[in-house]
Amino acid sequence: MTLMATSLLAGCKKKEEAPEPKETVSEAEETETETGKDGMARSYLTGEWIDADLAKKKPVAIMIGNTNDALPQYGLSQADVLYEAPAEGGITRLMPIFQDYSGLDKIGSVRSCRHYYAYYAMEFDAIYIHYGQAIYATELLESGKVEDLNGLEGAIDSATFYRDKSRKAPHNAFVSTDGIDAGIELKGYDTELPSDYKGHYQFNEDDEKEIELTDGADAAVVQPGYYINNPWFVYNSEDGLYYRFQYKKEHMDENTGTQLAFKNILLQYCDYTKLDDAHGYLDVESTGEGTGKYITNGKVIDVTWKKASENEPTRYYDASGNEITLNQGKTMVCVLLNDMEKKLNIYATEDEFTPPSAK
Repeated sequence: MTLMATSLLAGCKKKEEAPEPKETVSEAEETETETGKDGMARSYLTGEWIDADLAKKKPVAIMIGNTNDALPQYGLSQADVLYEAPAEGGITRLMPIFQDYSGLDKIGSVRSCRHYYAYYAMEFDAIYIHYGQAIYATELLESGKVEDLNGLEGAIDSATFYRDKSRKAPHNAFVSTDGIDAGIELKGYDTELPSDYKGHYQFNEDDEKEIELTDGADAAVVQPGYYINNPWFVYNSEDGLYYRFQYKKEHMDENTGTQLAFKNILLQYCDYTKLDDAHGYLDVESTGEGTGKYITNGKVIDVTWKKASENEPTRYYDASGNEITLNQGKTMVCVLLNDMEKKLNIYATEDEFTPPSAK
């Protein structure tokens, strides 16, 4: 009996001392940890945390007129990435790329496609919105490679676009959130990014310091060199953003009354050819490789860019051959012709710069 009692006591002691099973993390919890808490995920366009469902959505890219007659412009401040590239005659057009275009009653004015803009839109797997096209873009648009909403298609025009009667044609075509959604539904486009989509840019992580480009030169003011609208950017050290000017004044979004501002600026020099003398249409080489600049936090470095094919995103590399990391936030991409490099001006301090409006 004594032996039995001793044995029972030992058994109870062992049972009491048995370690509790470790807590396990479910696959759902692991996924939540990787993508962020409370249904958040990183934006492919800015690297910032946004709603996870929104992060899965295909962005939209919209062709915007940028002549003096096209001002004021609407909706640009809500874009995550903004492209500027030359069109014929020295003018430029803009292509804002939106992850979230909700709640916008007016974006525009919307103008016609140039084929190289469509290729840039394809880099983001974006639905491309335009009103008509130059003849040299027709083959690409009809190839099925581009998911687009074209105002020259009657059903798309009536569903997606509307006219501002206070504006003169061709600067009177605009789109809205409801119109874009109606056009996408009419076309039957999938609104989600492919499951294997990898994104376009590399961004710094939350726990990392911001990219400072410590080996770069000072860049307080940047003039890319477009000569019709003559844009420039001024760095604000208080918020770390570059504020954009053009046509001798602040570049404003009429919807919000705010000036366009960017965390990152990429300058990308490209080979080009002139396609005809009658209209001056250009063929800007979006594939291949070339030189450029990366500008952020008041500094600038030289970069090279490479784009393997029309379906691949452009990658940017530093002097050591490493793909650059961008700071989280909005990015401006200035596509420049390869003979425009001599027109680039970068000033170390704002005092060295005389704005065109003061000349």
